[in-house]
Amino acid sequence: MQEHYFELVVNISSHHALFSDFLADTLPVGFEETDTGFIIRSDDELDTIIWGLEQFTEALQKATGQSIELECKQTKLKSSDWVKIYQESIQPLCIDKFYIHPTWDEPSKELINIAIDPALAFGTGHHPTTASSLRAIAKYVKKGDRVLDVGCGSGILGVGAIKLGAVVDACDTDIVCVENSELNAQLNCVKFENLWEGSCSLAKESYDVVVANIVADVLTFIANDLKAVLKKSGILILSGILDKYESKVLKFYQDFEILEKITQDEWVTLILKQGKK
Repeated sequence: MQEHYFELVVNISSHHALFSDFLADTLPVGFEETDTGFIIRSDDELDTIIWGLEQFTEALQKATGQSIELECKQTKLKSSDWVKIYQESIQPLCIDKFYIHPTWDEPSKELINIAIDPALAFGTGHHPTTASSLRAIAKYVKKGDRVLDVGCGSGILGVGAIKLGAVVDACDTDIVCVENSELNAQLNCVKFENLWEGSCSLAKESYDVVVANIVADVLTFIANDLKAVLKKSGILILSGILDKYESKVLKFYQDFEILEKITQDEWVTLILKQGKK
């Protein structure tokens, strides 16, 4: 083990999801998401990542016409402190019926436990879109339902649905996410019925509930695919939507009834039902 490692704390004022996607595509190591940004740790200095974040911020400002604040603070720390700092930074979280915790933390005796350790496809429920999706799953998924998790990421949503008694398929266009979902299912002693790399158009079943926690633009692009795999009167849970793009997304789902909207910070999760009244 090296004597020192480097920790980069990144704070951003907006567009958390886009920065997360950028880091997932850029970094050779995993990273931790926080309420205000990210924490990246590496044996090597992270000056190149700082430069990349600055360039991405500049490009994003030009594309959106918005001012985005970026703050990067790199610190050199002793490796002996790594495990303790790392584990203390990952806190368990209660979301409705679920208790999300890392494996080194004690499970809950009252709630449905989901064990998730940080990885490259990191979804622990701390981000508003994941938390809202879990709330929707807790309310609308019933025992025996067939569920599809589109863009499964860490697999946390699918694992939660399985633990409610659903039969769950999941897919993601990123093989890292598919592998991570499989590992997290094993970690929770559950199993996806089907899990594949690719889009939901490859599904061979129809579903009572389809959940897609992605981004607004993708939700508009795959609207027809999502509708095609949903049973008549099925429920669609759409998340990853910034509030300013809500109306844009809904234009592609005008034939659906809005059952509920869950809002947190600047994010919206839509629960829609097949067949408008």
